[in-house]
Amino acid sequence: MNFVTWLCLQWLVTPTQTHDPAKILVVDDSPFEQFALRDILAGQGFRVGSATDGRQGYDLATLTHPDLILLDVLMAGMDGFAVCRLLKANSATASIPVIFLTGAHSESERIEGLNLGAVDFIGKPFSAGELLARINIHLRLARPQQEGAAEPPAENADSGADEVLAAAAQRYIDHNLAEPLHLDDLAKRVGSYREKLSRAFLARRGMTVFSYIRDQRIASGAAMLRDSDAGIAEIALAVGFSNAGNFATAFRERMGMTPGAYRKGKRASACTRKA
Repeated sequence: MNFVTWLCLQWLVTPTQTHDPAKILVVDDSPFEQFALRDILAGQGFRVGSATDGRQGYDLATLTHPDLILLDVLMAGMDGFAVCRLLKANSATASIPVIFLTGAHSESERIEGLNLGAVDFIGKPFSAGELLARINIHLRLARPQQEGAAEPPAENADSGADEVLAAAAQRYIDHNLAEPLHLDDLAKRVGSYREKLSRAFLARRGMTVFSYIRDQRIASGAAMLRDSDAGIAEIALAVGFSNAGNFATAFRERMGMTPGAYRKGKRASACTRKA
């Protein structure tokens, strides 16, 4: 453990009384932003811990369980979105409110962050008043949920880390089936690398990443064939196949029939049940 990590732990893990100020973890790779945020927060009586990159931020969050995390989006290595995916996939940190801090103001970035489970976005440069108001609001909203949360079951450290990684990757896949899903990019989005993700996913899910992607695409395609009137070519694109022919081939291999035959059979069964 280096000195910076040790110092952060002293801020965040010191035993406290029931009504002690909230613990806030700041994850930002800018020394200037770190100093400014610490100055503002400590001036209001909060206990403040700091991490200078995404990996350190995630590790400190799992060790110290802060009451709220201020998380920069654009960081080298593991970015803020990857950190948030891991936090929300880990039962021990899933309930901690995350507020993103970012100099970018694109709507798509804000939507992605909120969909990942963040509670708010604050643009840089920020005003101290707005920052503190948003922090206090989310601390009040989170308190009942955190107090009622069950203690997560004890788990082997390696298997626990593998489960978080597999769950974060699985969640990303489920929400992005229509997009090209490459192992290197998927691993980066959950703060890992392809070999580690492959091992963790196989160990915790009993199948390869690509097998899971294929099965989910076929299952989603089958649901659309059953429940919608969309054409087969449209369904193929919606679940991540490049064309209807590739979808039909994969569907037949997995389901033992063509997409058209599957739809016809499901509709015939539905009509029989109604009759």
